[in-house]
Amino acid sequence: MTSTIFTIGFTKKNAEEFFRLLQEARVEKLIDIRENRVGQLAGFAKYPDLAFFLDRIAGIAYDYQPMLAPSPEIRDAYRKTHDWAQYEKSFQELMAQRRVLDEIDPALFKGKIALLCSEAEPDQCHRRLVAEMLARHWSSQAHAVEVKHLVSEAGRKRMKPARKKP
Repeated sequence: MTSTIFTIGFTKKNAEEFFRLLQEARVEKLIDIRENRVGQLAGFAKYPDLAFFLDRIAGIAYDYQPMLAPSPEIRDAYRKTHDWAQYEKSFQELMAQRRVLDEIDPALFKGKIALLCSEAEPDQCHRRLVAEMLARHWSSQAHAVEVKHLVSEAGRKRMKPARKKP
């Protein structure tokens, strides 16, 4: 299997930038890994509108995999403590309890796919954890898997290391 797993969040992006990032990356399928895909704050990324827009605007397939979403308890604990290390630990335990690596069909991830959640940046987001977990697992089975994060221009500037002055 050869796969590129992109990640993207919809907040701090307008629809034009969101769909442009997906199109420029030549994403073939978007996999929604949010627990709640119909929230009123999701705007253009609310289901079923998102599936319609992906198909009509970009010819991108839509899939929903809530088993890859954090539990409300994990999210609530993080909101209270802002302890990212504990969030990661709890999320990884949840993925193990759900037996994600046994249950998820690798065929869903063939080609260029994007994992969607709401966070603007991947650093402290479960989509990064999912992408890295899947890439590690499938790479250990001799599959070619690459992870890339689709972020806004402002996000790219924050992710680049600062240049040293001469």
